[in-house]
Amino acid sequence: MTTNPASSGCTPQPACPTGHLTAPHAPLDHVFEMRFTSTPRGARLARRLAAHRLDAWGIPYGADAHDAIVVIVAELTANAVRHGHVPGRDFRLRLQVTAHPRTARIEVTDARAERLPPWPDALRLPDADDSGGRGLLLVAGLAARWGWHPRPDGPGKTVWAECEYTLPV
Repeated sequence: MTTNPASSGCTPQPACPTGHLTAPHAPLDHVFEMRFTSTPRGARLARRLAAHRLDAWGIPYGADAHDAIVVIVAELTANAVRHGHVPGRDFRLRLQVTAHPRTARIEVTDARAERLPPWPDALRLPDADDSGGRGLLLVAGLAARWGWHPRPDGPGKTVWAECEYTLPV
């Protein structure tokens, strides 16, 4: 699903140190947090940096867990840009991976409080002619749990999802 940037000829710049792994494919607890411009380019950069981070943390490109987490990041950041955009305000991505239990938590916070997503139990299938409304269905299908809550430090909301993962052998 995602491609390894090393194989595409580009060299991404990590936003913060990647930490040290004790053994190949043995992730420790890691956190990546960064603000991005509330634009399609910001959402794309967030997805690419999350993909790179996961690989550096021992969840490699091409692994089912890697691809699922990156799709969730892509959907939540795209929603933050499309539905949570406030001119002049960024969105924030927080990605946390824990080794015990093996869980990845994705949180995307935007600054728009009046456009709220449905609760997980209120998701509905869109009509065939609807041009949107499928992103959170993807999140619900890939994540073990997801939800949202009001932003605690200002106007807006945080949409989160948690994925349990296994590592390739």
